[in-house]
Amino acid sequence: MPEKKLLDALSYHADGRPGKIEVISTKPTQTQFDLALAYSPGVADPCLAIAENVDDVYKYTAKGNLVAVISNGTAVLGLGDIGPEASKPVMEGKGVLFKIFADIDVFDIELNCKDVDHFVETVKAMEPTFGGINLEDIKAPESFEIEERLKEALNIPIMHDDQHGTAIISAAGLINALRLVEKKLSDVRIVVNGAGASAIACTKLLISLGANKDNIIMLDSKGVLRTDRTDLDKYKQQFATSRDLHTLEEALVDAEVFVGLSKGNILTPDMILSMAHKPIVFAMANPTPEIDYNLAVATRPDLIMATGRSDYPNQVNNVLGFPFIFRGALDVRSTAINEAMKIAAVHAIADLAMEPVPESVMMAYNERNLSFGPTYIIPKPMDPRLLTTVAPAVAKAAMESGVARNPITDWEAYNMQLRKRLGIDNDFVNRLMTKAKTAPKRVVFAEADHIRILRAAEIAKRDGICEPILLGNPDAIQKMMDENHIEIPGVQMIDPRKQDENLKKYGAKLFEKRGRKGLTCFEAEYQMRNRNYYGAMMVESGDADAFISGLTRNYPIALKPALDVIGMVDNTHRVAGMHIMMTKTGPVFFADTTVNVDMDEETVYEMVTLVNERVRSFQIEPRIALISYSNFGSSGGVYPKMMQNVVKRLHNDHPEIKVDGEMQPVYAIDGELRQKRYPFNKLGDKSANVFIFSGLSSGNAVYQIMRSMGNMDAIGPVLLGFKKSVHILHHSSSVREIVNMIALAVGEAQEK
Repeated sequence: MPEKKLLDALSYHADGRPGKIEVISTKPTQTQFDLALAYSPGVADPCLAIAENVDDVYKYTAKGNLVAVISNGTAVLGLGDIGPEASKPVMEGKGVLFKIFADIDVFDIELNCKDVDHFVETVKAMEPTFGGINLEDIKAPESFEIEERLKEALNIPIMHDDQHGTAIISAAGLINALRLVEKKLSDVRIVVNGAGASAIACTKLLISLGANKDNIIMLDSKGVLRTDRTDLDKYKQQFATSRDLHTLEEALVDAEVFVGLSKGNILTPDMILSMAHKPIVFAMANPTPEIDYNLAVATRPDLIMATGRSDYPNQVNNVLGFPFIFRGALDVRSTAINEAMKIAAVHAIADLAMEPVPESVMMAYNERNLSFGPTYIIPKPMDPRLLTTVAPAVAKAAMESGVARNPITDWEAYNMQLRKRLGIDNDFVNRLMTKAKTAPKRVVFAEADHIRILRAAEIAKRDGICEPILLGNPDAIQKMMDENHIEIPGVQMIDPRKQDENLKKYGAKLFEKRGRKGLTCFEAEYQMRNRNYYGAMMVESGDADAFISGLTRNYPIALKPALDVIGMVDNTHRVAGMHIMMTKTGPVFFADTTVNVDMDEETVYEMVTLVNERVRSFQIEPRIALISYSNFGSSGGVYPKMMQNVVKRLHNDHPEIKVDGEMQPVYAIDGELRQKRYPFNKLGDKSANVFIFSGLSSGNAVYQIMRSMGNMDAIGPVLLGFKKSVHILHHSSSVREIVNMIALAVGEAQEK
């Protein structure tokens, strides 16, 4: 390792609090009352409940979400037998991965113990503490015996990830590679180079999936495992062959698949050239593959290749499996991780790679075009869909194979529970999506020549949220879709410059609306060549149900056509902009964040009524705080006085609206503090969920800061006050945020 990387790695682990993990309390501990419940005397009650019914340990303790990562340090990464203390950074790292990918808590345990009997007895004694056990970095063949004996003795899920993790991910990749070359697993000849724990586990799993054992040749460092060799242990003997093959070079002739779990640079170009048509090479030795990726691809252009490295396509990475496999096993209180569960994980991972890739994943890996094909046969580790794809598949397999003690009955609720664990989504977004799917609407996109719009439209169409209508040059749009592997079956594309019949019809309608505003008939028809005017008029004329624009236009430029064409609801004098921030505790609403620069009393008053109505339409009770630098008259100034007047009028005219202010943000957020200091406030002791600002400068600034620093999604800007569903995106809106906006726009169109 270069000196700088070495120093960086050491500093990373040493700086601040040493190591990478800590234990934190999940219950309040601020008062003596809390501590009396956490320990003596209150802790006696759950102790007695568990003594009476041992299964209550899952109800009153962390056991059900706690995994032990256990090693003796005899096979740490590629470093060999470096001892249990030296393995601890790796085990802590494994715990971090469990937590960030599947919200599973981990205690890492490093045993100073090489004797198999001693190791097994030690782990058996820890069963009451843990919901599952992940064995790690234990050398073969001891690892085989340890896992087998523990699985027989214990009633919690156990997996040696070095064996089965690699097996599951590589098997998923191989299934997809065979799909691409149109070959069957049962027919192909497979050469496995390596006969350690991972290699044997990979081979056994492939046989479970349908590979023909007679078509498999395995090699160790001494050559082909043959029946006439006298140095094979019982684990290697099961893969010995009587064929007249002795070397890797001989074994690879006409072979379709190479699985490497050995050492770097042992595979030569000539060996690859001797393989069958469209060969598949999984060179998984780390950090140096059995053959360099670029060399292999240059040697055989028809090759499909995977490695264990992240800087090449198709990385076989165990993190794609173990967090989600244990998540599913824990959630049904499985007594084991059996073959059925591993096979379910294989198929779930393989099938996920065939789905369209979220933009967030492509951004994370700086990839523009990720789609199922020779360089993408395995999902990326940062794909958030792995949790909600693999864990349910494993849980179902546990139930079907009879090892689940706590079966899941509501799979939709379970899926939502998984998403909540990592803040992937929340109930609000789920409700938007569900509502949109009940009656999909026609959504017209003014900027269909933008890749993010096309990706969002593809997802929305695929998920049954809307029927997209794309405005722009159809040839250019189709070319962009082809180049980026985007498919929107049956999508309608319209070039406003060439729609003569609609141009005249729409132009006449605009002239009717704006003729007394100085617009001539010719100018009105000419405006219809502008996609923003054309799209807005489609909605106004009933040819579409919702309009979305703004990704590539300045906000006022995109907003004006909608105002001219569609206009505001009756008795409304200004539209307003609202952003919805997706926090882990639920949605928070900010207004005005986009439209009104300097607001007067009437504008704020009207905006509160609009926001209140819109938030209620989401089945959420609004608790509205008018934000200022002053608290209930504590400071003078134009804006505090304006907010005070608005609140007074609202309390008189609309006593049903829960609104108060003016107040500083800290009092809007901390309801208990607000209630203690200002007990007369109308919001009680609850946090506000709607924040109204006195001008665009403050509102937009707060929204931008939260969006940039809070690592949270936003929906918006949601326009308030239009007669029909019209929304103008922010320039930086991600595909995910655009899809959320589409769902919101469809729901609004349903209501209107």
